Amino acid sequence: MTTRIYNRYRRLVFWTWFLTLDLIMFGAFVRLTDSGLGCPDWPGCYGNLSPVGASEHIRDALQSMPYGPVSFPKAWIEMIHRYAGSVLGLMIIGITWMAWRWRKYLRNGPMLATVTLIAVCLQGAFGAWTVTHRLMPIIVTSHLLGGMLLLSLMTWLAAREKSHQAIPESARRWIPWVAVGYGLLLIQIALGGWVSTNYAALACMDFPTCHGQWIPPMDFEGGFSLVRALGVLPSGAMISQQALTAIHWTHRNFSFVVFLYMGVLAWRLNAIPGLGAPSRLVLGLLVAQLFTGLTTIFFQWPLVIAVLHNGGAAGLVLATVTLLVRLTGQSLREAQA
Repeated sequence: MTTRIYNRYRRLVFWTWFLTLDLIMFGAFVRLTDSGLGCPDWPGCYGNLSPVGASEHIRDALQSMPYGPVSFPKAWIEMIHRYAGSVLGLMIIGITWMAWRWRKYLRNGPMLATVTLIAVCLQGAFGAWTVTHRLMPIIVTSHLLGGMLLLSLMTWLAAREKSHQAIPESARRWIPWVAVGYGLLLIQIALGGWVSTNYAALACMDFPTCHGQWIPPMDFEGGFSLVRALGVLPSGAMISQQALTAIHWTHRNFSFVVFLYMGVLAWRLNAIPGLGAPSRLVLGLLVAQLFTGLTTIFFQWPLVIAVLHNGGAAGLVLATVTLLVRLTGQSLREAQA
């Protein structure tokens, strides 16, 4: 009985973790294909459950704005994302119910599952606000960060159910260093989200300089004014090229801080028993992120590469959280050889 309950719970956790990662990738696809307003209301599509029922409204929108945010492909992309998000929410409800219902039989308590349920509810709210606030950059960026935090929680749930080689007690001294790395990753992801939501990915078309200069003319005040609509400043004026350059330049240069810090950290952790696999994953993903970031510039933001760049960021988050889980001793440990 106990083994059967545990196996069911464990399978549900791993499938939910996998869907969370997929949903983050698909969310990037929604954002990068400008499908966020494919259905400009919420939770349905012009009050219908699918674009099929909203076909007349979509045709009218296409006639009035042929190159606008509404089209049949964009509507389906947006609604599929919402459907998947709803399934994810139901799965997390199931995890939380099992964690409380069978708390006497499961190895870990139900509090982390409960926090994850709260997080997915907040993420759903930000998804709704993304639409109702017409892709307001601070809302869209917060929605991206919320997705990464939800992935962190699901990774924590999954990683503590997976066995690994025993880690020396002395390795616990690396916990603060990994925590700092996780914080740096979140900052860089927030900066990347700000680049994407403000359409600043192509603000600098050369590398390593920007507009032929190491420090080009930039408007940081305008670029990082948070409470404003898409494409405009708080004053209502259109956002300037110098503001977009400031957004891009900041994300680009902070990436080197993250690359060096996480690279050195992962290199050191790779030698510790039980930490080799996630450390090597961090190293591989750092190289991949550098490649996809440069490719985005030189090939003018190809969709596949941009989605992979978002996926690489998610991979770095899950690998770093796995390191934290193992270092804190919350996952199953096998006997050390």
